[in-house]
Amino acid sequence: MQAELLSNIAEFTVSELSFAIKRTVEDAYGLVRLRGEISGYRGQHSSGHAYLCLKDDKARIDAVIWRGTFSHLKFKPEEGLEVIVTGRITTFPGKSSYQIVIEQLEPAGAGALMALLEERKKKLAAEGLFDESRKRPLPFWPEVVGIVTSPTGAVIRDMLHGFTERCPTRVIVWPVRVQGETSGAEVSAAIRGFNALDGFGLLPRPDLLIVARGGGSLEDLWGFNEEAVVRAAAESAIPLISAVGHETDWTLIDLVADARAPTPTKAAEWAVPKHADLIIRLGECIERARRCVRRNLEQLRAEFRGAERGLPRPHTLLQVPRQRLDTAGARLGQALIYFTERSRGRFERSAVRLSPRLVARPIVEARERLGRAATFNARAFRDVIVRKRERWTVRAERLNAGLLATPTQRGIERLLMLAARADQAVTHLAHRHRQRLAALGQLLQSLSHKSVLERGFALVRDADGRVIRRAASVPAAAALDIEFADGHVQAHRAAADAEADTSASRRRSAAQAPRRATSKDKDGQGTLL
Repeated sequence: MQAELLSNIAEFTVSELSFAIKRTVEDAYGLVRLRGEISGYRGQHSSGHAYLCLKDDKARIDAVIWRGTFSHLKFKPEEGLEVIVTGRITTFPGKSSYQIVIEQLEPAGAGALMALLEERKKKLAAEGLFDESRKRPLPFWPEVVGIVTSPTGAVIRDMLHGFTERCPTRVIVWPVRVQGETSGAEVSAAIRGFNALDGFGLLPRPDLLIVARGGGSLEDLWGFNEEAVVRAAAESAIPLISAVGHETDWTLIDLVADARAPTPTKAAEWAVPKHADLIIRLGECIERARRCVRRNLEQLRAEFRGAERGLPRPHTLLQVPRQRLDTAGARLGQALIYFTERSRGRFERSAVRLSPRLVARPIVEARERLGRAATFNARAFRDVIVRKRERWTVRAERLNAGLLATPTQRGIERLLMLAARADQAVTHLAHRHRQRLAALGQLLQSLSHKSVLERGFALVRDADGRVIRRAASVPAAAALDIEFADGHVQAHRAAADAEADTSASRRRSAAQAPRRATSKDKDGQGTLL
């Protein structure tokens, strides 16, 4: 009996049973919400999908996030994070297991977000991104201010109003979403975009950046807690002011920014000085400079007066030189008389020692020396001439005609040999040029149109001697010169042929239009060629 009952049970294949269970589970549960802790998450797979587990203290379930869904998640999964997911229950027949396909993922309350925020804060602080030594002072008066915020909110209007009231400044707004899934990526891209400007294009490079947003909940401000935004703010070469949320709100970008403003309006006040305060301060600086100049002038005047008291009077300085000049003037007359007397006595003593003989005697002695030198030079010149004549006589005796005959004969023989070699070289060169000329002549004959004419072709020219290549270019009744291999023939083109060629060229036919020409014989009759 039991065997009969067992034989009546329906038989399934493994695939049929697996897919039947799959349909049953999907129809029974459909879309569900689960709360649990993420476990076994190792990041996205190479395919872009993400595989993880959700668990509590008693059970666990496999989960998968498809690639298209993962890119649109506001919060990305992290190991150990407690989350609430929304998805569909299904089975995986390949492993005989069930799983949930996650479509939405969010932290399980503010406590989980704060725990995630604290963990991320500790991680970035350990890298030194929040150190005070990295923060830079803000420029006193920036010429261009870059603002990263939403262009449609009240924040940008309040900030522009603040700039107008304090000090008009050029403002460049980089529009971004300040809330939502793409908020963090857009803010980080805007910060890097401002830093990438070189100042030579249409947009100038800002001297100061402000990242601004109004107040909101922790979830609304979560985009400014993303790691990409914090790292972009830390890498910014332009000083940055964070003005996200109200005074009681804080985000990770506030910790890495060079300054944190409690509100966006306060950030605009910190960015530029107040115009009225600048005027007052400028007036105070001008007044201080004037007082300083007056004080310095009075001090210099007092120093000059003290130095003047220590200097002697001008007439006192001139008393001694004037007295010395008067004394020298009184002694000058007597000194001139004394000098004149001394000079006269010295000249008189010299005149006594002078006589005509003292001058005539050196002249006579010089004349005698000159005569002796002339006699000696004449004798020496004769001796030199005699010696040279004897040397030339000896050399003349050793010279004869035979000494010149041998070199002359050798020169003649060498000249004849060179002449013979020159004749041979000229003959060989002429032969080579003759052969080359013959080769060029053959090449010219092979390339000349005469050889083409010998093969039955003809060359057509107009009355001016220009070559005619197309029949369409010859007008009606034009005189033509047709050259054959054995002579020339004069011809005229008929009007009918011209019209046929013109219509054929208009139709752009592939076939070439026929050419006809007429020539006149001796009797004046036309012959078709």
